[in-house]
Amino acid sequence: QVQLVESGGGLVQPGGSLRLSCAASGIIFSAYAMAWYRQAPGKPRELVAAITMGGRTNFADSVKGRFTISRDNDKNTVYLQMNSLKPGDTDVYYCNARLEPFPEYWGQGTQVTVSS
Repeated sequence: QVQLVESGGGLVQPGGSLRLSCAASGIIFSAYAMAWYRQAPGKPRELVAAITMGGRTNFADSVKGRFTISRDNDKNTVYLQMNSLKPGDTDVYYCNARLEPFPEYWGQGTQVTVSS
């Protein structure tokens, strides 16, 4: 059974930092491209950051220079370090695992709220 379990969300003041973690099980983690998405109520889910199996990364323009994504294949975990957080970053953040042509997998989501 595949599981992606996110953690690290919470309430933070503007300008603060959070680190999200996503622990994967049931997949050959090192073979998967991993990504973080976010979604606000009534809006489509949007890509925040992604990292390939080889470690190549890409980011949404809105988070470039503030967020970093990394992976630890020994721990089957992907991280999203979020710095200089803004109220506009408030969303539910989801972990995603993708390896074509196989099904993609999603975590349950973790809430990030940026507010003073």
